[in-house]
Amino acid sequence: MPINIPKLLPARNTLEKENIFVMENERAVTQDIRPLNIVILNLMPEKQKTETHLLRLLGNTPLQVNVTFLRTATHESKSTSQSHLAQFYETFSNIKDRRIDGMIITGAPIEQLPFEEVNYWQELTEIMEWTKTHVTSVLHICWGAQAALYYHYGIGKFDLPEKCTGIFKHQLADSTVKLVRGFDEEFLAPHSRYTDVLEEEILAHPELTLLSSSEDAGPFMMLSKDERHVMITGHLEYGAETLAEEYRRDIDRGLDAAIPKGYFPGDNPDNKPLNRWRSHAHLLFSNWLNYYVYQETPFEWE
Repeated sequence: MPINIPKLLPARNTLEKENIFVMENERAVTQDIRPLNIVILNLMPEKQKTETHLLRLLGNTPLQVNVTFLRTATHESKSTSQSHLAQFYETFSNIKDRRIDGMIITGAPIEQLPFEEVNYWQELTEIMEWTKTHVTSVLHICWGAQAALYYHYGIGKFDLPEKCTGIFKHQLADSTVKLVRGFDEEFLAPHSRYTDVLEEEILAHPELTLLSSSEDAGPFMMLSKDERHVMITGHLEYGAETLAEEYRRDIDRGLDAAIPKGYFPGDNPDNKPLNRWRSHAHLLFSNWLNYYVYQETPFEWE
C-alpha cells in the first residue's frame, strides 16, 4: 500500500523514480481502508533529505500511511526554506488535540549541547510528554534517542573522544523480539555522532531492554518494556551517500574530519560507498509499523 504525502513535496519525484507507491490526499480518501497516521518531528537541518530517507522506508510496507511533518515553533531552521516549511510542515499547536498512531523523532546535530541548553528543549519535552497519552508508539533516532533516554528514563549522554562515524557491526541480544524479527545475528548500520550513552545504564534500567549493540559504536537499539518507545542511536535510514556528504561538509568547514570507518571501499574517499544496511533498515521500519503501531492501534481512538 502507498504513503499519502503532499502532491508537491519534492521528495515525491525521487520516490516515484524508485517505484515507491505514493498517492496524494485526493486519491487516499477514496480508499476503503483505515490508514496509519504517522507524524515525523524532523529536527535535522537538511530536512528535505531526511524526508526522502524516511518516506522511502515508510512506503515499503503493506500498510497505507498518512504522513504529517512537524517542525519546532521555537527554533527557526537555517538550512530549509521558510516556504518549504510553511507549505509542508505543521507545528505542535496544530496537532496536539489529535490521536496519532505512530511518531518518529529524528536526530539533530546538537548532541554536544546539554539538553537544557537546546533552544527548543522545553517544546520538545512538551511533545514527548504528550506522546505518553496521544501516540501508540514512538521511534526515536540518534539524538532523538538520547533525548528520549534522558527525558523518559533519566539516562544521560557523554562526550566521545572523537566522532563516531562509519558503518559498524552490531550483534543482536534477542532475535525473538518482534522489532528485530528477520534480522541477522550480526548486521551493519551507520553511525554519525559525537556522544554516546552507557550500556551499563541501559541494562540496569528496569523499564528498558537492550536489543542490539556494537563493540565499536556502543548501544544501538533499545525498547521500552511497555513497547511504546523505540530508541535507535544510529542511522539505519541513511542513504548510501549520506555519510560521504557529511564527511565532505566537515572537510569544507575546515574540520579535522576522520574518514568514516568501514564506509568507503578501501577507506578511500574517492571510491563510491555501497549501501550494506538497506535490508535491515526496511526490516526495522516494517516491523515497527506492523507490530508496534498497526497491531496496537485501536481502529477508532476514544
